Amino acid sequence: MKLENCSIRARVALFVTVAVSMLCIAFSIVLLFALNKMATGNLTKEVMAVGELTAYDVDHGRLVNPLPPIPQNLIRPVQVVDPQGHVVAATRDLQHRPLMAHFTPKSPRRVATAVVCNSVLPSGGCHIVVAQQVYRDGDWTVYSAAPTLPFFVYPGLAALLVAGTSLFTGAVAYGARHTVSSSLRPVDAIRAQLDHIRSTNLGRRVPVPKVKDEIYRLARSVNETLDRLEHMLEQQRRFCADASHELRTPITAIRVQLEDALLAAEDVDLSKLCDDVLPSVERLQSITTGLLTLTRFDAGASCPRQPVDLAELVALELKSHQVSRRVVLQLTPGVIVNGDRAQLRQLLCNLIQNAQRHASSTVTVTLRREDGDARFAKGVAALEVLDDGAGIALDQREMVFQRFARLDSARSRDAGGIGLGLPIARLIAERHEGTLTIRDSDQGACFVVRLPLDPQPGVAVTMETDAPAT
Repeated sequence: MKLENCSIRARVALFVTVAVSMLCIAFSIVLLFALNKMATGNLTKEVMAVGELTAYDVDHGRLVNPLPPIPQNLIRPVQVVDPQGHVVAATRDLQHRPLMAHFTPKSPRRVATAVVCNSVLPSGGCHIVVAQQVYRDGDWTVYSAAPTLPFFVYPGLAALLVAGTSLFTGAVAYGARHTVSSSLRPVDAIRAQLDHIRSTNLGRRVPVPKVKDEIYRLARSVNETLDRLEHMLEQQRRFCADASHELRTPITAIRVQLEDALLAAEDVDLSKLCDDVLPSVERLQSITTGLLTLTRFDAGASCPRQPVDLAELVALELKSHQVSRRVVLQLTPGVIVNGDRAQLRQLLCNLIQNAQRHASSTVTVTLRREDGDARFAKGVAALEVLDDGAGIALDQREMVFQRFARLDSARSRDAGGIGLGLPIARLIAERHEGTLTIRDSDQGACFVVRLPLDPQPGVAVTMETDAPAT
């Protein structure tokens, strides 16, 4: 099985097993090496002590062959070599055997040590050989030896290290797998809950563990994402239902008018029929245009920026549209913002048309600079559009920015709106890092747009535009 196909539990357990086993093996090797070095040093001292006892006898002329017994704990093979290089005495196991080694100590040292393999020693193998020189009518050499120790020193110690490594590695691997399984158990619960969430039951949420670790934060993020998803889907359903209802109204009106015309085609006045159908077509066109604009904004369409003079833009918008109410302009010239000229003009158009529909007689448009704050460090362009109509209740001020919002009283869609102008205006303001809100006023509704700008000098001017009576 490939490693990428294994579960997290298996991968963590495998990694921990390999890591711990490698560490245990490395530790065992270092420990055995240290013990071997220490035991070899002790053994060399023992061999040297045996040679020193024999050298003492040589120095005092008490040399006999075979050499006298050595204490039980120091029994080692020993040879004594005269200045001519002949073996003159040896322990019983080396009687009538050649030299066990051919090296001698170099001056000024009187002792030398070496490892000799395949020598004449009866046990075979490799031995630690210590050569000691004694002066008595010439340089005599005493050789003593002992078999070298294996790397593991003692078989029992090696077996203990192997068993300990196996048990410790197994225990750590089991503990790691158990810990990972316990830690991932909330993830299994989250996954199981997500598998049961469908578009029809978005109200369900994943369980949040009590321990505030990474999985806790993951569960919180998943639930917050589900909250946003539920809100977006609910908004989409409501939007689709409202859009269908709004589109059905002009389509139904057009259908009724055309069916009536077909029932008495010979009596139909084509001009009158067109005049009757055209308002419904215009309403249908407005709804479709608004929906396309919202779709483009929701999809994150780009917003090219260029310097825009808001006072000039307001004047241009009023000049290009027929107004039905008296418009009072209080504009500070030279208020420059960076934004999309077409979108900002649409924002102004939506606000002014909304004010025209609900004003009793006068619409006031005010443009001025304001000092900046934490959000608008370089200053603010404040644009107010005020009508003298019935106004908007405090608890309904946010509702008017919802798509296809329906309000009671005079500010309903019976006044000619389609319920998309103000939501589009707010989206445009937000796309330009600004805001669109409704503030308190003595009479009517006052919509306030605040956009960031670079400070520019200007002088306030007052203008009035009187519309012809309609």
